[in-house]
Amino acid sequence: MWRSARGRLVRVLPPAGVRDPDAERPLETTAGAGAAAFTPLPRLQDYWFSVEPNGSGGPTPPLTELGGLLGQLLDGERDALRLAAELKVRLEEIELLYTISETLGGAIGLEAAAATIVREISKVVGAGRASILVYDDEARVLRPVAGWGRDVRSFRPVPVDDPRSIAARVFREQRALHHDPDDPATAGVVSTRPQDYKGAAYLVVPIVYPQPDGPPRPIGVVNLTDRLGADVFSESDRRLVAMTASQIGAALENARLAERDGARQRLERELELARTLQQKLLPDPAAPGVDVAARCVSVATVGGDFYHVLTLRDGAIGVMLGDVSSHGFGAAMMMALVLSAAGIHAASAAGPEEVLRRLRTSVAAELAQTEMFLTLFYGVVEPGNRRLRFANAGHPHAFRLSADGAWERLSATTPPLGLAPEAPIRSHDVTWGAGDLVLLFSDGIPDTRGPHERPVGEQRVLDQVREARQRPAREIVDQVLAMAAESSATASDDRTILVLKA
Repeated sequence: MWRSARGRLVRVLPPAGVRDPDAERPLETTAGAGAAAFTPLPRLQDYWFSVEPNGSGGPTPPLTELGGLLGQLLDGERDALRLAAELKVRLEEIELLYTISETLGGAIGLEAAAATIVREISKVVGAGRASILVYDDEARVLRPVAGWGRDVRSFRPVPVDDPRSIAARVFREQRALHHDPDDPATAGVVSTRPQDYKGAAYLVVPIVYPQPDGPPRPIGVVNLTDRLGADVFSESDRRLVAMTASQIGAALENARLAERDGARQRLERELELARTLQQKLLPDPAAPGVDVAARCVSVATVGGDFYHVLTLRDGAIGVMLGDVSSHGFGAAMMMALVLSAAGIHAASAAGPEEVLRRLRTSVAAELAQTEMFLTLFYGVVEPGNRRLRFANAGHPHAFRLSADGAWERLSATTPPLGLAPEAPIRSHDVTWGAGDLVLLFSDGIPDTRGPHERPVGEQRVLDQVREARQRPAREIVDQVLAMAAESSATASDDRTILVLKA
């Protein structure tokens, strides 16, 4: 058997027991007596066969019939090899899709899923190096999340508008690009950025997520380089990676959602812990000689409203209610800080104005850093002196209700803490007698909006308390909060109320 190449015949199948010193011969189609006859094989271009002369003098088989038989046999062998190669490719595709489907079914993180996928793709297409880059929509960059044959942790994110990056171009245009060093048609896609690849060929394919309720959404790219063996990614390689791009996208999106869900669950557990701790900071108040009740309902898991009831010297009772100008974890941290400092300062300060001055100094840096402020009322009931002394840092809803039902607003004596660091803080005195009541509540109660988008309003809260003033403090608190809850199914602010009765 011979194959023609560059005008010569090259032996590819030497006959058994024959030693021919000429491995190559000039291309011939005829031969003289005693020489091999070179005949082209039908159906197989560039292949020839020769028949050595019969040393016994017997007849030489007809070349046409022999050539037809050999061509038929070899043509069948070629088809069998082609079928085997296609079956191999199909098996690799099935194994790759199976691996991706396993990744889809497992609740693993994005990096672990990407690492599994990039490893299996590299093995199937014979890439010595590969990487998966996932799109960060906030930063508008492609971030490396997994690699094969190289640690991608040192890779810098690729801006999606980078004109020199093949990966960015593939993501923008949403079409695969490849470079074959032997194909002039792919010369225009060679990256201008220096690389230390071992080969020139590469394949870059966009990764898309097939949204069930919309068009496919691009989520990243897969880069394949350093082809093992021939320095070219074949058509079947390109077809395989392109065909699995949507499955890869689904697997990565599933992993990302699982990762986010895990983070969300961890955050919920942490917030639940924070809520439990905050509730411990706001226990049911108690003080000798008075009937007192308070309750805080946060709009978020944790909030910025708080209250405090303190037993002081000479039978005096301190009551405090504050409202941090935010919600969530930051406000809760500020609330905890103020509560901790309040207990310390109230025990040693001469009066309510001194407590607020010390508090303002204690939390000034935190208020400035977080750009928060807080309204805060602090009053001291002195039954022996029949007096209520208070200092009010901008808290609007603070009242004294006398035994006959008359209201007196306990107005602000200084701006909210955090707004005017140098403003003077003063205190005021009002009379306190049997049957009197202190009512403190936060904005979340009067600002609650009913079915017609009208707020409950401060006056309705005051009327509710006036009607229930003969009831225990706990019942008054529950009635006011129930009224607010009935007015609106959802709250936009924390709801806090404190009632103290003589």
